Amino acid sequence: MIAILIFLGVHWFFSLFFHTFFLHRYASHQMYTTSKGWERFFYLCTWFFQGSSYLIPRAYGTMHRMHHEYSDTEHDPHSPHFFKDVWSMMVTTRKIYNGFVTRETVVDDKFTKDPMPEWKALDAFGDHNITRLTFALSYIAFYIVFAPHWLFFLLLPIHFLIGPIQGAVVNWCGHKYGYSNFDNNDKSKNTSPWGILLMGELFQNNHHKFKDSPNFAKKWYEFDPSFLVMRAMNAVGIIKLKPVPVRSH
Repeated sequence: MIAILIFLGVHWFFSLFFHTFFLHRYASHQMYTTSKGWERFFYLCTWFFQGSSYLIPRAYGTMHRMHHEYSDTEHDPHSPHFFKDVWSMMVTTRKIYNGFVTRETVVDDKFTKDPMPEWKALDAFGDHNITRLTFALSYIAFYIVFAPHWLFFLLLPIHFLIGPIQGAVVNWCGHKYGYSNFDNNDKSKNTSPWGILLMGELFQNNHHKFKDSPNFAKKWYEFDPSFLVMRAMNAVGIIKLKPVPVRSH
């Protein structure tokens, strides 16, 4: 049982960290700069830890920029206020995302003019059904070896869809439940003042107010663990955090 819980915890938090650190704060918002070598390393880690549910940075970044532009309007790719449940939101989000993956969906240049990281060979490999199936089979094999009871196999869908599940939790809860520090003319919320289980991603109200700020926590009682890691990386020269323009509250 301990092995299963460790595996689930490692998969959850490492997948989530590279989701917020690389896909969200770098590909979408360019909150820091880094060398090409480190960019490729983070790109590779994002693919490896998301595994069977790998999200292509270019497609993710385009969709996320649209989310900010149209937050909680009918043009928002994944506002929970236009869906009856989280599953229908996930299905629609996936269709929109796929349009960006294939480049069949054409969007305004303002969503793509700022460059996003792209590694075509890795994207083609990571997005291939055989690659995704190989990851899924490896998760199943681990559970076969270490699960003490068949009930633990009910956790496998989390591994299969870990990226979309984390994104759905953030977009559903972060725009429905919690408190607001700022009036953003949308329905964004800060779901939790600690932000540990979602690595700071549930400070959606703060983030929608200061979308270029790498620290999603804005009050003394709020805690964004991803930002602490980013500060450490900045201190040792792995990344360089960009200055954040001062904006009034």
